[in-house]
Amino acid sequence: MSSHPAHTEDHAEEHEGMTKKRIWNVFYILLAITAVEFFIALYLVPHQVMTYHVANPIYIVLTLLKAFFIVGYFMHLKFEKAGLIIAIIVPVLFIIGLILVLTNESHHWIDLRL
Repeated sequence: MSSHPAHTEDHAEEHEGMTKKRIWNVFYILLAITAVEFFIALYLVPHQVMTYHVANPIYIVLTLLKAFFIVGYFMHLKFEKAGLIIAIIVPVLFIIGLILVLTNESHHWIDLRL
């Protein structure tokens, strides 16, 4: 019974960093990343300032960055124990590798059709 209060204190300390100010800061970071994605998609690529070959990897990196912020702050994984974080990071690294391989392969097939 005495371990229960200690557990709640540990839990409170882990999530102590999530204040309203931090939530709004993360929101503005996500908003800025989304604005950059929209700027690339709606201005740079259509006006041929940037090609799809350059824009697609940038989209992937920016989307993964947004996923990091969402998972880290809004799903509170930033405040979790190392074992749980490693359990999340390892599959994400495999998924990133898969995305990069599939993106490279798709460019190969597109180049064959041209």
